[in-house]
Amino acid sequence: MKTVNRIWKILLLCLICAAFPQLSAFAEEKEVKVVFTHDLHSHLDSFDLEENGTEQNVGGFARMKTWLDAQPENREEILFVDGGDFSMGTLYQTVFETQAAELRMLGALGVDVTTFGNHEFDYRSSGLANMLASAKASKDPLPALVECNLDWESTLEGEQAEEGVLLREAFESFGVQPYVMVEKAGVKIAVIGVFGKDSLACAPTCALSFEDPIEAVKETVETIRQKEQADMVVCISHSGTWEDEKKSEDELLAKAVPQLDLIISGHTHSILEKPIVHGETAIVSTGEYGARIGSLNMKQKENGRWDLEYYQLTLLDESYESDPAIQKKIETLGQSIDQEYLAQFGYTRDQILAYNPWEFARINGLGAVLQEEPLGNLLADSYLYAVNNGERKEDAKAVAAVVPSGCIRETFHKERAVTAADAFQSLSLGIGPDGVPGYPLVSVYLTGADLRTMAEVDASISPMMTTAQLYTSGLTYTINPSRLFLNRVTDIGLQDAAGNTKEIENDRLYRVVADLYTGQMLGAVEKQSYGILSVVPRDETGREIPAQDLEDYIIYTDGRELKAWACVADYLNSFEKKDGISQIPAYYNTTHNRKIIENDSSILAVMKNPSQPARAFFSIVSILVVILMLAAALLIYKTAMRKKK
Repeated sequence: MKTVNRIWKILLLCLICAAFPQLSAFAEEKEVKVVFTHDLHSHLDSFDLEENGTEQNVGGFARMKTWLDAQPENREEILFVDGGDFSMGTLYQTVFETQAAELRMLGALGVDVTTFGNHEFDYRSSGLANMLASAKASKDPLPALVECNLDWESTLEGEQAEEGVLLREAFESFGVQPYVMVEKAGVKIAVIGVFGKDSLACAPTCALSFEDPIEAVKETVETIRQKEQADMVVCISHSGTWEDEKKSEDELLAKAVPQLDLIISGHTHSILEKPIVHGETAIVSTGEYGARIGSLNMKQKENGRWDLEYYQLTLLDESYESDPAIQKKIETLGQSIDQEYLAQFGYTRDQILAYNPWEFARINGLGAVLQEEPLGNLLADSYLYAVNNGERKEDAKAVAAVVPSGCIRETFHKERAVTAADAFQSLSLGIGPDGVPGYPLVSVYLTGADLRTMAEVDASISPMMTTAQLYTSGLTYTINPSRLFLNRVTDIGLQDAAGNTKEIENDRLYRVVADLYTGQMLGAVEKQSYGILSVVPRDETGREIPAQDLEDYIIYTDGRELKAWACVADYLNSFEKKDGISQIPAYYNTTHNRKIIENDSSILAVMKNPSQPARAFFSIVSILVVILMLAAALLIYKTAMRKKK
């Protein structure tokens, strides 16, 4: 009888587990290890990083492989995901379309899933489509690609429908999905990809439309709930975290979609030494370029959710040897760079352009403080050098050049030779209409008033958005941070190479050069500031240049687009030589009053030379004061009249 009862109990337990599979999950405690990267930006090789006053060689996919092989867990039981922007940042991006080096190397490391970042669209729709086709044709192992908020309907009905069709075919051929199911260590994991709002704002060449990230993730989570038996839901998001929690996209996502167990947060290059936790959702980030690799362990709780029990960001320094097989594969992928790309500019990867004796700002701190930077000066000066020394004599000289900190991707290291690869990496972003990697320079005319507005964007916006800080050549302006927002520039003038200055005339046109991306962003100032500010690019006659026509003002030399990075290379190569090698001059060891910060809260300083928005504000305040005074006078008059009665 006891045996019969035991059999019935076993059968009953089996029936319960079959009817409610989630209950059987706790028969054994489930744990899973997650490894993650994001914002690798084509940094397949190791590179020099300066932190806390110390410079060391870090990162590289070959070191990542060594670190992975040293993990105690079975490699097949580790979930390895990447948060996007795996491309654009080193010379490997120049063979993005033909070699798909970045995506193939993610596959070589065993990355399970990745997503798109804004820089995957830098080479336009055809470039991305070609890269996906090249990756697939290689027959190499590749990660899955996920993106849940693609809006194909709006894309195919819009002005860029033709590009949308191209990308839809490429995505379908590669197998891009809103999410994928991955099983690791007996844990069924749904991995969702999402593209953030700020990412889209940073992708001017992206032809796709996207649904609201939060709403799309909500819908995808509901689909997973209905169709899958997922133990865990992970979102790889190219949205980012910000200091202001109200604007921090991935924090807003965590609060709005509490069913997410983990968010891998890319885009803002954040280094989160501790996870951000909202409810039962953890947000993690490991920084840029693969200098660090992130890892964490999660254990399932009785309610089916997960506890983050271990979290670490590991700096891949020289204590990790390079895996020979991975390094060889990287070198093979890079062999075509000189022939396919650099030869047309007359350079090779390892060619030394100049020796740098000076200490420039480290790249991961650039733009954090509102100030002039010698590195920014050098890059901006290279634009004026290339334009004014390479054009016809009858062309009007460019008087100013501008380089935003967000376009600068690498610094020049002290007491080191600067190679052609280093010059490229300093301004590596983008592509021109010619299909050749690298943003070209554009030439436009701005009024003196526009130049002041541009300086005001630097003064007022860049403290909140470090990528918007501007470095200039040919200009000098004074900023008083004590003044009202959008009213912080007190003086602006032209400055020649000797430091002599002259006043800018508001209505006069001045020829200004910048890269194509910066030109597009300057033209978008009015929209981004909700009409408060406006910078209007014009031609030499004063006619406004529509945003879609800006490419018509690209600068050409010898029939080729003048690339921003090539200006830097040529400028470095032009310096006075010592023992046959150009030397970066002592001029770039200090600043030259191009951006003067005068923090003065006195009444005279605060009211000096108000900007147009400030004058409008003061006028409104004055009108309100007059109205209040009249109202007070009327009230006193009426009170006095009542007393007489």
